[in-house]
Amino acid sequence: MGNLSITYEFVPYGTHFHPQPNTLVLDVGRETKPGVIDHHHPDAPPECTASLLVKKPELVLEHIYPPHHLSPEKLPPLKFITHRFPDFDAIVSLFLAQQIILSQEVNEDMIALADYTKLVDSGALPRTYDLTGTPYAILRALFTRLKVNTEEELNQERIRIGLQFIRFIYEKLREGYDVFDNRSFYQGTGAYEKVIKLIENDYFSYLQDLRRSQAFLIDLPSPGVEQLKRNDALLIRDPASILLKEWARRDRNHSPLHQGFGLLIYGTKHGRYMLGVAPEKGVHLKGLAPILNDREKKKRELVGRSFVPWYDGNCPLFNFRIIAGPQDGSELSFNDLIESLRSYQRVLHQDFPTKRKP
Repeated sequence: MGNLSITYEFVPYGTHFHPQPNTLVLDVGRETKPGVIDHHHPDAPPECTASLLVKKPELVLEHIYPPHHLSPEKLPPLKFITHRFPDFDAIVSLFLAQQIILSQEVNEDMIALADYTKLVDSGALPRTYDLTGTPYAILRALFTRLKVNTEEELNQERIRIGLQFIRFIYEKLREGYDVFDNRSFYQGTGAYEKVIKLIENDYFSYLQDLRRSQAFLIDLPSPGVEQLKRNDALLIRDPASILLKEWARRDRNHSPLHQGFGLLIYGTKHGRYMLGVAPEKGVHLKGLAPILNDREKKKRELVGRSFVPWYDGNCPLFNFRIIAGPQDGSELSFNDLIESLRSYQRVLHQDFPTKRKP
């Protein structure tokens, strides 16, 4: 199998793209068509970008290969565009796109890798998985070891380290190894002892994060059901843990209902916020983003900042389970966030009076 000449470009989340010659736009672009393959829009299939690629390889092949069908080694230099700070789905998508271009087919190991990535991207990684032996956590830990000076350098290093790691686990998949939940496999390679130790120590970072957190109960709606469901919620300021989401959702000791935290809210003093509910809880956050956007717009007007909306999670894979703050940093404080949640609760209790599942 030959090599491709590829350059990588990084753009803000939510950037809209139309297809461009010799260019693949992956995990960004707000379209799902040949040349632009993204799931973050309402009309996308309920897939992550990696699973879109293996289910619809024609989105790559019909765009990259001209009608007279060149061989891979005769293709011109290609450009791959993805979002800044590429995550697991973005990196696996970049890898799979290359494999699809080179082999012009999809095999069962590509499908297995894409299926795992869909679990990760949707927040549905099984709670039984040992975080010291699963690719998502290992890659997160590898990223923390990067030493760079600029955002561009960080993005390029994420791609370099990420593709190297994904290629490694893909090759081991081809050899028949279980790479998705197998601590002993990663220990046995001799290359990941420090990373495994970093993940183990990260749990103690999570416990430290809990000391400056607020745990509370919240009633949230379920799709297609006219009642609210009570959930454990956790709000954390400036978390240090790199696997905060996974530890919190597994945490039956500190969550009020002892079921693990269903809603996680975290952010930094720079106004970079994320809210998300675990898929297995069967609830969503639809209706909260407009409340946040209303507050955001008013506060930005007071300081002369142009309005940038919160992302509301409106795509079939997320189904309003996540909300992300504006990319340029929200003007809202944590107190504003809490007041927005209270407003959301009042609206929900008006819409679903006395209807709540314990």
